[in-house]
Amino acid sequence: MPYICGMKQIAAFIIAAFLALSPVFAQTANSEDKGDLGEGLNLMEEGAKLLLRGLMNEMEPALNDLQGLAEQMGPAFEDLQGMIGDFTNYHAPEVLPNGDIIIRRKTPLQIEPKENGEIEL
Repeated sequence: MPYICGMKQIAAFIIAAFLALSPVFAQTANSEDKGDLGEGLNLMEEGAKLLLRGLMNEMEPALNDLQGLAEQMGPAFEDLQGMIGDFTNYHAPEVLPNGDIIIRRKTPLQIEPKENGEIEL
């Protein structure tokens, strides 16, 4: 998922931009030239809109891919939910030393043996 690395860089850029622009917002109301401040804020607002619009255009293919994945995996998740039932019936997952992950039921199921004595797992 290479687009996640790009999202991290974009988020870092946005945060840096807002930190760099914070002194503009920190100016007091006692400023002698209020007209320039208002114009500057309007320009900042337009710049932020352009930046966010560009980000949305850049992220649109990734969002479309995620939507396609959700549409493909929807039936499989519904089948899985039918098998699992309510997630509150289970404890938190445990990772064993060999790397296996176990999700235990809070109350174990009572498995009825078959006629020949075998148990279906």
